[in-house]
Amino acid sequence: MSAVKGRITLQAEIKNKQLIVRFLTKRLNFLVIALLIVIAGGWVLSVTGSSSNELSQTSAAVVRSLRVNVLREIPHDINAFTQGLLWWNGKLYESTGQYASSTLRRINPKTGEVERNINIEPAYFAEGLARVDNRLLILTWKAERALVYDIQEFDFVRMLRYRGEGWGLCNDGARLVMSNGSNKLTFLDLQTFEATGSVSVTLRGQPQTQLNELECANGFVYANIWNQDYIVRIDPLSGRVTHQIDASKLLTQRESINADVLNGIAHNPNSDTFYITGKWWPKMFEVQFIE
Repeated sequence: MSAVKGRITLQAEIKNKQLIVRFLTKRLNFLVIALLIVIAGGWVLSVTGSSSNELSQTSAAVVRSLRVNVLREIPHDINAFTQGLLWWNGKLYESTGQYASSTLRRINPKTGEVERNINIEPAYFAEGLARVDNRLLILTWKAERALVYDIQEFDFVRMLRYRGEGWGLCNDGARLVMSNGSNKLTFLDLQTFEATGSVSVTLRGQPQTQLNELECANGFVYANIWNQDYIVRIDPLSGRVTHQIDASKLLTQRESINADVLNGIAHNPNSDTFYITGKWWPKMFEVQFIE
């Protein structure tokens, strides 16, 4: 009888151990599966995040190409070393550079005739040009001075100061935007001329340096690139170049002999056209930027 009880007890113990092993096996399998799910999920998220980042970077790097559609050719003074150009109230205004020969001009955009012209003080190398109300502001290259003139009679009004070199200048309606030959655009108060911020300009993720003459139009900043035959359109919020505009081959080989670099952009909001020219160019062009 005791032997029978012993066998029953042993069988019960074996059965209990088998149940425990089965329970532990199921538990272990569950944990393994859960772990594999976590690992797989992390991999998916990693791949998805990587793909999203790559897509974002690719999107940011996309720069659309535009070309110049010439509507009209206008005579341009071959002695004008064009630095700044703007359109206002049916007239073009141009600042020209070089020490001892810098000028401020008003031009008839239909004929190219210079209607008014004054000489800038010989010590200043005039640069970019912008309008604020009834005033014209001209940057100087290295003097850290902006010269302010009355837009009607070109009477000298005052002088403003800033730091560093002055290259290009434009008015976006809320502030002035200035370049200095680097990849930085500086934002200036319209009245005080004090810096209020800046943005670094990039082309396909790389710094776009040599930003020169500027034109603010339709919420963007258009910039000549010194010593290049193209114009860039910049998003002033991000600093990203969204478009490159091919402005090469506007002059014939013969016209190019004594001409210098492409420089000068003016926007006519009434016709939504642009005027572009260059330093010592014999022509100015009214154009559209198209695909």
